[in-house]
Amino acid sequence: MATQDRDTPTMTIDGRAVSTAATLDVRNPATGEVFAQAPAADAADLDHAVDAATRAFKSWSATPLAERKACLIKAAAIIDANADELAALFTQEQGRPLPGAMAEIKGSAMWLKAGTMLDIPVDVTEDTATRRIEVHHVPLGVVCGIVPWNFPVLLAIWKIGPALMAGNTIILKPSPFTPLTTLRIGELVRDAFPPGVLNILCGDDALGPLMTAHKGFAKISFTGSTATGRRVMETAAKDLKRITLELGGNDAAIVMPDVDVDAVAAQLFEGAFHNTAQVCVATKRLFIHEDIYDRLRDRLHQLAKDLPVGDGAQQGVRYGPVQNEPQYRRVMQMIDEARANGLTLLEGGAVPKKGYFIPLTLVDNPPDDARVVSEEAFGPVLPLLKFSDVDEVVARANDTEYGLAGAVWSADIAQATAIAHRLDTGTVWINQNLQSTPFTPLAGAKQSGFGQENGLPGLLEFTRPKAIYIPKVQAAAE
Repeated sequence: MATQDRDTPTMTIDGRAVSTAATLDVRNPATGEVFAQAPAADAADLDHAVDAATRAFKSWSATPLAERKACLIKAAAIIDANADELAALFTQEQGRPLPGAMAEIKGSAMWLKAGTMLDIPVDVTEDTATRRIEVHHVPLGVVCGIVPWNFPVLLAIWKIGPALMAGNTIILKPSPFTPLTTLRIGELVRDAFPPGVLNILCGDDALGPLMTAHKGFAKISFTGSTATGRRVMETAAKDLKRITLELGGNDAAIVMPDVDVDAVAAQLFEGAFHNTAQVCVATKRLFIHEDIYDRLRDRLHQLAKDLPVGDGAQQGVRYGPVQNEPQYRRVMQMIDEARANGLTLLEGGAVPKKGYFIPLTLVDNPPDDARVVSEEAFGPVLPLLKFSDVDEVVARANDTEYGLAGAVWSADIAQATAIAHRLDTGTVWINQNLQSTPFTPLAGAKQSGFGQENGLPGLLEFTRPKAIYIPKVQAAAE
């Protein structure tokens, strides 16, 4: 273990800076070039972190809730105060334009602080003359948090905040594609918590399975693909670890014929292409009523041609690159397959030739069984799908293994609400999209997840119930 110079990122274990002999290359997706090295933890580092978190759990779980909240509020203030540095680093490694990077850093600090407004309840299920039954929600132990590359800071906070507030300790693993901002946050907030409470490890794809299989964890909170989520669930079952899985989606938005096309087009476009369409709850299939299909299609295509795509560090850029080369190649393969199958592609403006850039692309009314419709692209390609009947479009929207989120757009709120109730998803937005709050749970249906994040239900996912039966009248002595 060694403390390195200010410019070299370190992991956080037991409240200390930890470096490693092995390192990972970190690439700027706007150039495809390596610009930094990150530590690469091994099994010994993991054991070290688990030991530290296990020791810390005893005292942290006994720390009054108000004091745990105070630590989280202090950490939120530190993140907010260093937002300029963190946002610049975020853009370098993630690719999102700087305003969006700043929004995630500032939003994460807000989220961490706002979560402390919640309280862990004591539920009373019986209160009679003879007894009172209280259900307490007690912490689990050491939590394993695994975070993806699309929202590397916010999704880390979604795990850190409730896990620590509930009285657990945590070991967090950022994606090897975007480790730097999270590692830097670990360095900045290191003294906000007692040693061992918050640990941040960095490693390649081999580290995740080591963590999920480690017997020292009481719970796994994972955000990522459905395929990986299934493997996490299988591993967790071996020793009955509790799990929360926030997985993939193929979210549908339904646009009814009574909308004002000019008024909603920009919102619909951003709902699909925000963060270069690398959002689990982004619109992945846009169903448009036949009466307005041509008008809205043309309006969306004009936006794709007008909105600038480029290096997120440059002023005025609206959308950045796909975050990493494997995902870039996957999305390009889907687009090439669609073109080879004769589908009509409506491309946006020119993009830089260097880096992982893809033109903002619409697919004009492809068949529902086309790969670009049936699979989650997680990149800047959006199928536009024509419909004529409500029952028809609801059936088509629900015809997917996923069920994360959806949206309905209509001037008739009552009709839109009725359609929303028929969608098999954990979240439905009406005349809006990509909304979330610290006080509202996010949960997936079908293959989109297991458990909940955010709100009181998300907080209680990091606890277990403990019922205590308290007599009020002492039994008379014989």
